Amino acid sequence: MSTLAEAIAKHGPAYLAKLPDPLPESLYQVARVISLLPFCRTGALGGVLYRCDGCGQTHWTGRSCGNRHCATCGHEKSQRWIEKHQKRLLPVHHFFVTFTVPREVGLVLRANQREGYRSLFDASAQSIRDVGAATKALKGCKLGYFGVLHTWGRDPLVYHPHIHYIIPGGGVKVDEEGAAIGWQSTPQGFLFRHGTLVRVYKAKLADELRRCGLYDSVPREAWKKNFVVDIEAVGNAWGSLRYLAPYIHRVAISDKRIVSVTDSSVSYTVTPTKAKRTIERNVKGVKFVEGFAQHILPSGFQKVRHYGWMSSNSAIRLDELQLLVWMHLGWVYWLASGHAPQPERLVSEPRCAHCGGDLRVVTVSFDPMPLPRGPPPAAFQRRAN
Repeated sequence: MSTLAEAIAKHGPAYLAKLPDPLPESLYQVARVISLLPFCRTGALGGVLYRCDGCGQTHWTGRSCGNRHCATCGHEKSQRWIEKHQKRLLPVHHFFVTFTVPREVGLVLRANQREGYRSLFDASAQSIRDVGAATKALKGCKLGYFGVLHTWGRDPLVYHPHIHYIIPGGGVKVDEEGAAIGWQSTPQGFLFRHGTLVRVYKAKLADELRRCGLYDSVPREAWKKNFVVDIEAVGNAWGSLRYLAPYIHRVAISDKRIVSVTDSSVSYTVTPTKAKRTIERNVKGVKFVEGFAQHILPSGFQKVRHYGWMSSNSAIRLDELQLLVWMHLGWVYWLASGHAPQPERLVSEPRCAHCGGDLRVVTVSFDPMPLPRGPPPAAFQRRAN
């Protein structure tokens, strides 16, 4: 089966050769990622030796690269992310809210990713906070929500920046000192007035782009276009978590969508919007790598952000809030009885392929591959001297 790593190994060098020399600072991260991914779990990055406690057999596996853009090593991290966040989900109805931008604005964000994506996060998160505060069902309440940045749609070659938020349908009632005193629910199918949220978001995004000096880069006619904001009721939000999780620890395309890799091209599957059938697309290899590279995030950029009572610096503790919700729903006795269902464990420990016994780590070998670490990266000084 062909993989993303195989496609990048085959066509990445040709893409890197097209980059300017000397390499601009904005492309350091792109060059590092493209250089790293083909070596994931090949042994070039070292390896891990396991021994089975049951039969004594040894097992060796190459170390994963651990990069968040890698399609090979993201599955287990995605499962751990689901486990962590399902513990934070409250037993209430939720909403899945998506903020997008017109193509003209998106092109400005792509050229100025760190400031552009920060502006997109700040504008959308502030819009949720302010519109929520003005909504009758949430008066006097503090919301909690988190957002995940995506920069692609169904086709990885298409650049489509947007942020998905998962928002519980309600808020924490607080007293004058900010202490939590109760939970207040919204109606099942209503969170905010859609038109109000769109208008506030559009204005705040313009303000954020002005603040970082990018507003004048956006054509004036772009602000007359529709800024699509979608609000969808999703019940307990478990399905939304499972939808978002794979995109936290990989980017744009999974290995199972890569059909074939040749010396000149890459074939992959796409399910077009509003279509039920999957089609196969074939593109030149360098074009495929270029499409993937546009989704590589700036180094250290936080693509998942928590707000309100979900933020790490909130004075409202999660266990305290869960108790208030249970009291609101009348679940306290049921949960205390021990009969309540427990969160499903998704990540299992490695098992021996011979007998199914527990595996114990014996040795971890580190043999780091030389990567470009600072300006100018030596690996890309093609025309130096």
